[in-house]
Parts: sequence; C-alpha cells; structure tokens
Amino acid sequence: MTVTWEDLGWERMAAGVGRRRLPVWDCTAGLVVGSGAALMVDAGSSLGEGARLRAGAQELAGHRVTHLALTHPHFDHVLGAAAFAGAEVFGAVGTDALFARGGHGREALRSDAVAEGLDARSAEEAVDALVRVRHEVCGEWTLDLGGGRQVLLANVGPGHTGHDLAVLVPGDPEVVFCGDLVEESGEPQAGPDAVPSHWPAALDRLLDLGGEDALYVPGHGAVVDAAFVRAQRDALASRFGVSR
Repeated sequence: MTVTWEDLGWERMAAGVGRRRLPVWDCTAGLVVGSGAALMVDAGSSLGEGARLRAGAQELAGHRVTHLALTHPHFDHVLGAAAFAGAEVFGAVGTDALFARGGHGREALRSDAVAEGLDARSAEEAVDALVRVRHEVCGEWTLDLGGGRQVLLANVGPGHTGHDLAVLVPGDPEVVFCGDLVEESGEPQAGPDAVPSHWPAALDRLLDLGGEDALYVPGHGAVVDAAFVRAQRDALASRFGVSR
C-alpha cells in the first residue's frame, strides 16, 4: 500500500512538494523531493520534533534528507536541525555566526525557546547540538535535487529578521516557502531582531519570485496567494510607517 502525504500528516501542494504544520507554535516545515535527494525547509523546535520530521520526510521521499534550508534563525524553525545528520545546511548570510558556540545568538535561541514554553532541558540539548550553516546565501543559490527538480534559495531579507531566506520551487503551481516574512494565523511578529523598514520590500521580492499564480507558504498558518502577501505587505508598510 502506497503511503500518501496525508497519511503522514503532511499537506501535498504539488508533485513532490509538501509541508507540515507542527503542533504548539503552528510552525511550518516543508519538503521538496528529487530523485535521490530531498530538501527540508526548516527543522522544527526541538531535536525530537526534528527527528519526527526527518522520519516522515524520508518515508515520503524514499531516501534520506540531503539538504536543509533554514528560513530564519528563530528557535521554532531551527532547533531540530541537528536531527538531520549529514544534510547540507543552508541559511542567509550571517546565520552561521549567530549559531557560533559561546555567542549571544545561541543564548537568545535558548532563552526565547524557554520563554515560549519549550522544556528547558530540551532547549539546552537542542542549542548544544546546533549545526553549522556551511552554505550561506548572499543573493540566490540553485540546488539540483535530481530528476529535473531544481530549487532556488533566495536571500530576500532583512525583514522579519536580519537573515531571511525564501525557497522557490518551480512547477505547476510554483511554491514559495516564505518563513515568517508571511504569517497567516496571526499578525506578523516583529521582535528585537526585525528590520521593519525593509520588511515590505522583502515581501515585494517574494512576489517577484513567485508571481501571481504561486502558492505562498507562510511560516505559520494556511497556504496563501499573492493577493494575501500583497495585502500583508501594505499592512506592514502602514504599521511601521514605511513609504512606498
């Protein structure tokens, strides 16, 4: 019997492309499957969650996860990264420095995770195991996953953070993983590492990447369309007093 995306709690959006909404923080993780390679988009909020994502992804792909793209350096998207042993890890320029041992970035991840309700021991364990982001994207980076499947990683920030990475999956329809540059289940969150003056422009870049007919996958909430992204861009510009 063939296992479907839905059987494992995933939402299929296009051939070989899907996502999973994770419990507690309603964070999205994505999966793009090629022939012999697979890309995870974000890793969940803990090592346990990362391991569950990896197991489901590998069952769907039929092989191991070979690449991991982190859309931005917040705990609910990155603390499961060490569960993807052997994967090539990608992030926006500057992400690796935040993950450096002894740096402020690791302590901020741990503190944020515990403040948001993650068990302190789980948070400490995940932060201690954080992997290096060995491939930092400055502009755009094309990954070839085999079987004609190519994926574009684009550094579209700053905006929600100083290190925002989007993932474009060409196809019919095209799919854009937006990270928390776009949120559907609530108002976009602007923490101390946000760059509000650049956030509307980052959404313009997302729209340029995907176009009018793409599916846009927010970091939290249901999949949206270009009109939603455009409306959120306008709302952010108004909220932060950014002229267009």
